[in-house]
Amino acid sequence: GVVTNVTNFGAFVDIGVHQDGLVHISQLSDTFVKDPRDVVTTGQRVVVRVLEVNLEKKQIALSMKAGDRADEKPRGLSPIKSSGGDRRGKPARIEPDVRVAHTPFAALLNQGKR
Repeated sequence: GVVTNVTNFGAFVDIGVHQDGLVHISQLSDTFVKDPRDVVTTGQRVVVRVLEVNLEKKQIALSMKAGDRADEKPRGLSPIKSSGGDRRGKPARIEPDVRVAHTPFAALLNQGKR
């Protein structure tokens, strides 16, 4: 999705449905986040997981925690590149790596067979 707004309590993300979802500050990273603006910026593309949908309140709860995505590979997105964070505990920024070239599996198998 795309971050549409960053607040003191989290970030709103457009996931392609009528209502934006909220990534609460506690769901932005596996490490402590003091200010959501240290992790995300408006307009940034992020990978999120839907935690809960409350139809009565028209709310969508999202998560960006890496642990929530450990067993899943995002479909249709480029691989994720992380800046790695720093020694002070600041969480890593996660951004798509647009320089990745997608090579067909058959081409990989045939490498070196000329």
